[in-house]
Amino acid sequence: MKIALNNSLSFLAAYMETQHSIMKFQVLFLLLLLACMYPSVAQGTYENCCLKYASVKKGIRNHIMSFRVQENDGGCNIPAVVLKLKNSKEICIDPRLAWVKQMILKKSEKNTGKM
Repeated sequence: MKIALNNSLSFLAAYMETQHSIMKFQVLFLLLLLACMYPSVAQGTYENCCLKYASVKKGIRNHIMSFRVQENDGGCNIPAVVLKLKNSKEICIDPRLAWVKQMILKKSEKNTGKM
């Protein structure tokens, strides 16, 4: 009887240790999952910002479909003009370039002329 009781206690102790290990694993897995999800949630709050300027050739002007101006406020660190090209690519250029200033001025003149 004593041997059977010792075997039962040993089995119970091993079972409880296994359950404790499983619970630790589940908690660690949940924490890891949350840690992996946190950056993606945080990234969703940022705007689509340019991080640097591309160097472009003069011929790029013929491929511009539209553009938008990025200010360096909020989540964006640099001012930029984002060009949307005919091939659906977007590139960031320096808004201080002379031809870029002219392009923005012409667009704003067209928009004010329509009103």
